[in-house]
Amino acid sequence: MRQNFVGMVVSNAMQKTVKVKVIRQKLHPVVLKTMKTHKNYLAHDENQLCGLGDVVRIEACRPLSKHKKFTVAEIVRSSKA
Repeated sequence: MRQNFVGMVVSNAMQKTVKVKVIRQKLHPVVLKTMKTHKNYLAHDENQLCGLGDVVRIEACRPLSKHKKFTVAEIVRSSKA
């Protein structure tokens, strides 16, 4: 099973590449409050279908470049709709 994340597209200025922001909630070990953390992933978008604000599911693949190790598996929710 491949690694999957759901996140929002924050940049599509590159050719065939989108930047996806994945937000996680984790519990603080001492205070025991939930904290929101995020990480940006570069993902391959072959047909350049993703737009800003789209919610997408990205899936791990072989390394395509130095920083790009994910592909866009599906667009969960489009920002245009």
